[in-house]
Amino acid sequence: MKNNKKGFTLVELLVVIAIIGLLSTLAVVALNNARQKARDARRVSDVKQIQTALELYYNDEGGYPNTVVTGSAITGATSLVTYMNAVPGNPTPTTDGTLCGGATGDYTYTMQNTNASYTLDYCLGASTGGIDAGLHKATPAGIQ
Repeated sequence: MKNNKKGFTLVELLVVIAIIGLLSTLAVVALNNARQKARDARRVSDVKQIQTALELYYNDEGGYPNTVVTGSAITGATSLVTYMNAVPGNPTPTTDGTLCGGATGDYTYTMQNTNASYTLDYCLGASTGGIDAGLHKATPAGIQ
């Protein structure tokens, strides 16, 4: 008596499942790297936009603002011109703090020299646009 059953063996099914698992793992890793690079690119873009708003403020007001708060507008003290509707915050998840001494919060603005200068601290998780990973400062002179 012949037994002509057609189908896949258990070994063949296990090999296919293992290959699919390997390919999906590689895809997830690539996606996570792309997400981190996108967050870093957004951080650099946010800092440049904040710097532009601060320079416009300086030109009209003769100095930099005393404070810049995430989510709040940058508005002129005397001219009442709005230079930025809402200061952007650090994109989430902010898991890049291990490179920055645990600093995982929003961008930190510090006015210096009685409104004549400022520093804007931010952190990158990986090298982006020629800027190395880690904690950086933006000043009126540019991004460091």
